[in-house]
Amino acid sequence: MQFQKNNREVEIKLKKHTIGFIGSGVMGQSMAGHLMKAGYELNIYTRTKSKAARLIEEGAKWKDSVAGLASSSDIIITIVGYPADVEEVYLGENGILEHAGQDSYLIDMTTSAPNLAQTIAEQASAKGMFAFDAPVSGGDIGARNAALTIMVGGEQEPFEEIRPVLEVMGQNIVLQGSSGAGQHTKMCNQIAIATGMLGVCEAIMYAEHAGLDPKTVLKSIEAGAAGSWSLSNLAPRMINGDEAPGFYVKHFIKDMKIAIDAAEQMEIPVPGLKLAKELYDRFSEAGGAEKGTQALYTYYQLMATGEA
Repeated sequence: MQFQKNNREVEIKLKKHTIGFIGSGVMGQSMAGHLMKAGYELNIYTRTKSKAARLIEEGAKWKDSVAGLASSSDIIITIVGYPADVEEVYLGENGILEHAGQDSYLIDMTTSAPNLAQTIAEQASAKGMFAFDAPVSGGDIGARNAALTIMVGGEQEPFEEIRPVLEVMGQNIVLQGSSGAGQHTKMCNQIAIATGMLGVCEAIMYAEHAGLDPKTVLKSIEAGAAGSWSLSNLAPRMINGDEAPGFYVKHFIKDMKIAIDAAEQMEIPVPGLKLAKELYDRFSEAGGAEKGTQALYTYYQLMATGEA
C-alpha cells in the first residue's frame, strides 16, 4: 500500500492491525490522522469527545473508555499530558494493562518519566504484552508533516513489528535501548532545547536593540554554526508575535522537571536547564502556561523594560 508523506509516495507493508489512539491534542490530531490515511483502522478515545470530532468524522471509531479501546485494539498508542495521566491510563483499574489482550503492542509517545516507562514495560511483559516508550520531537510542525523524531525504548524484535506504524508518523526513528531509554533520550533533547531557547530569545532581543532587522539577521545566523531547529522554526514566530502553541509552556515545564529530577538522581549538574526552568516558571506564573514555548520571548521583552 502507498500513502502520501511530504509529497513522496511511501510504500508500507500493512498488517491487519487495529490501532487504538488515546490523546488528540496539538500533535495527536495529526498523528492519528496520518494513521487513518495510511489505511489503518483506528479506534479513538479522549476525555473530551468533542476534541476527537474531526477524527471521528474522518472515520475513526469512538470508544467511550480506555478499557473499551484497549480491549478492541491490538496496537495502542498514547500521547497524553503528564506522567500522572500515563500512570492512570496504563496502570489504573480501568487501564490498558487490565484490558488489552495478550500480544498487544503498547506505545506511549508522551514525554514521561523513565522509571514509569520501565514499570509499565515490566508489568506488560508479565501479561504477555510488548510495551515501548516512544516520545517524540518536532512539535506541531513535525506532527503535521509526519516528520517527527521518535525515540524508542523497548525490545528489538517487537520493535521491528511496530516500525511501519511509527514510520507513518515520523522520519527519524531510533531504538535507543531497553525500556526507559526513549524517555532518557527525550530528556537529552529537552535539555538541549531548554538552554538553546534562552540563546534564541537573547539573540533576537540583541538584534532588535542593536537596530537590526531580526528577520535579516536570521538569514545569516540560522545557516551558520548557530543554526538549530528552534532558531529556524521558532525565532520567526517570536519576531511575528505568534504565541500559538506548537508545544505548550506548561508541558515544557513538566519535561524540564522530569529531566532535573533524573539528573539529580544521577548526581550530575544541569545549571543551564535549571535556569531555563526558572524563567519558564516565572513566565507561566505571569500567565504564559497555555502559550507556545516560543512565547518566552514576551517575558524577555518584559524583563528588558523592567516590567518583569
